[in-house]
Amino acid sequence: MKMKNLILLFGFITICHFGFSQSKTEKEIQLKVEQLKLAMIDADSLMLDRLTSDQLSYGHSGGTIEGKDAFIKKISSGKSDFVTMDISEQSILVSGNVAIVRFKMDAVTNDKGTPGEVHLKILLVWKKEHRKWKLLARQAVKIV
Repeated sequence: MKMKNLILLFGFITICHFGFSQSKTEKEIQLKVEQLKLAMIDADSLMLDRLTSDQLSYGHSGGTIEGKDAFIKKISSGKSDFVTMDISEQSILVSGNVAIVRFKMDAVTNDKGTPGEVHLKILLVWKKEHRKWKLLARQAVKIV
């Protein structure tokens, strides 16, 4: 087999494996993560409310832990303001009605009008509640 054909075959196998190996549930979770990201950037309190569980535990990299109301208020007030948010190295594990998502987040912020950047590793726990995926927990840690 020629090298060019071998490279094309390897590329095709890679695309098939990674592009089509996600289950329907994993795709749903990936969509929820994207919706959460956009709602945080847009400070969309209605969407944040729809995406999060009433029992939300939202952990910051500095050690602060908030519930649902405090999380939404902090985002919608501009106290915590995400200008951009890039997600990479995402993995999704689904077990029954629970999904665990891990990723690296690089974001530009403007908290209280002060420009900044954050580089974090994030863990999200999603739980299916009444046939809808809701964010139950989030924990961030600083990348060292």
